[in-house]
Order: sequence, then C-alpha cells, then structure tokens
Amino acid sequence: MKVMVTGGLGYIGSVLCEELLNKGYDVVSLDRGFFLDKTKGHPLFDRKGFKWLKDDIRYFDGKVLEGIDVVMDLAALSNDPSGELDPKKTMSINFEGRKRVAELSKKHKVKRYILASSCSIYGFNPGIMTEESPTNPLTTYAHANLKAEGSLKLASKDFVVTALRQATVYGISPRMRFDLAINGMVLGIFKNKKLNLMRDGTQLRPFVHVRDTSNAFIHVMNSEPELVNGQIFNVGSNEENYKLYDLAKGISEKLLGEFRFEWYGSPDTRSYKVNFDKIKGLGYSTKHNAFDSAKEIYDALLNGIVEENPRTNTVGWYKHLLEMNELLESIKVNGEIL
Repeated sequence: MKVMVTGGLGYIGSVLCEELLNKGYDVVSLDRGFFLDKTKGHPLFDRKGFKWLKDDIRYFDGKVLEGIDVVMDLAALSNDPSGELDPKKTMSINFEGRKRVAELSKKHKVKRYILASSCSIYGFNPGIMTEESPTNPLTTYAHANLKAEGSLKLASKDFVVTALRQATVYGISPRMRFDLAINGMVLGIFKNKKLNLMRDGTQLRPFVHVRDTSNAFIHVMNSEPELVNGQIFNVGSNEENYKLYDLAKGISEKLLGEFRFEWYGSPDTRSYKVNFDKIKGLGYSTKHNAFDSAKEIYDALLNGIVEENPRTNTVGWYKHLLEMNELLESIKVNGEIL
C-alpha cells in the first residue's frame, strides 16, 4: 500500500511517516520543506520506501496521486497564532488547499482520504464536546479546519473520507516544536527553572501525544470502511483533558519538585473539554501521558537530542521567512541579488 502524507515533514507528519514506514508502507511526503534544515536533512531521507515530493497543496499536479492508495492530509499553517499572521493565506491553504487535495484524490481514484482537523473548532463551549456537539471556532485556523471538514460530503462507496479532530499535541518529533503548550512548558523549565502559563489557567484543553495521534491515522486507515466513511472522530483520551493550571502544576512538580511559574499573555478565550469515546469504540487507545512525556522531553533537551532553534517556534519561523522574502525583494536589481 502506498500512502501520501501532505505536510509529511512537519511536526506530526514526520512522526506519522516514520510510523507508516515502520509498519511496511511506502510513503510519499508532499511538503514545501518550510522547516527543513538543509545542513542536517531529515531522518526520513535515509529510510527505504520514503519519497519527498517538494510541492504545495495549492499547486501540485494531481497526476502525482495516481497509484496512491491513501492520502493523509496534514499540510496547513498550523495552530491558532500562525493562522492569524495572514488570515487570507490561512484560508487559501488550510481550507481551499485541502479541499483541492480531497477533490483531486477522488478524481485520481485514491481509495481513502483522511483529514487532519482540530478540536480547536470547539472554541469556547461548556459541557463535554462530542463529535455531534455544536462547534464554536474562534480563530481563522479553527474556521478553516471546520470548512475543510466539508470534504466529508465527497464520501462514497469507492472513496472513504474521514476527519480527525486532534487534541493539542505534545511530544518529541524530528521537526520539534516548542510553541505547543506542554512542549513550551518543558522548555521554560529547562531554560529558566520555571514555566510560562497563559492567563488565567482555568481554560480546559484536551491533549494527545504526537505518536498517539499519528497512530490514530493508521488505525482509521485500517478500519472497516463502513465504520469510518463520512465520519468525524475526536482524537485523544478522556484522561488527558486538563485545566492548564493543573497541567502546569503537575509538570513543574514532576520536573522541579515544586510549582514555579510565571503568567503571560491575555486570558485565553478558548476552553473546551472533549469526549473521545467514539474513536475508542474503534479499538483505538492512547499509550502516552503528559507528565511522563514532559520528563522525556526534558531529558532529551538535557542530552542534546532536541534543541531550541528558530525553526522550533512556528509563528516566529513564518515571520522570519516573510521578512527575509521582503528583504530579498527590496534589494534585487534587474531580478538579481548580486
């Protein structure tokens, strides 16, 4: 079986491609390479059965989908702050681009299409959110995810379509990110012996390890079509819904033996608790938890396995790329820099 992962060199995509290769699948990653360090390459490049297709979901030739059995569509400007850098670009990539991937996948006889959506579409909601609960997207990123879920209407007997609403992700990846809640807390403790906590700490949020959410894609891919076709699944576990204050306290005590933190930012208006019984009914379960994984990330920082650099902050890196492009354009004469 051949699987295409859009955004396959990204934070989740890198781990998902690795898990697919470990299970014997051939993998094609369609990815711009935004976060690729050209001097270091990527661990996936040395793996048999892996191919990187450097392209953009808005422009690629649909013919590359011929012979692909499954598309896992992860390419996006990822997370809420990134989505606000340029809302029009966010909608063109995260909605229009992924809508295009789904339509071309059906046209070129791909058997399954799995969309990476997000629990952020619940926004602010009381109660416990199931897949049937009303959505309340508060950001461009969340709005784009909800609109992209419209591709479910393409589902047919010959084209199995599923959307996965992922909890907030954490854990180690070859394309490491420290702009995610748990990863960022650990980095703060590593650097400053205290973590930063977004006000006011009462906001509820579900979490899932990057390997657990990657394996959700594979689990859904291997599920019987009648169980997943045209369906939405929340991805995570009921045990990993946390108030951010309680999460931060537990991580700090795990790593420092005491709670040391500093408030930052304005109060976060996003707060939602999510139910994950539906995907559990498919036989899926998670294997990791936030506190043991925080220790794993901390140890990886201590041992130099992962490190903070400009590419590990998604918003900061996007801003850097945009500023560099503006600078290069401003100094060109006759289309050349030198």
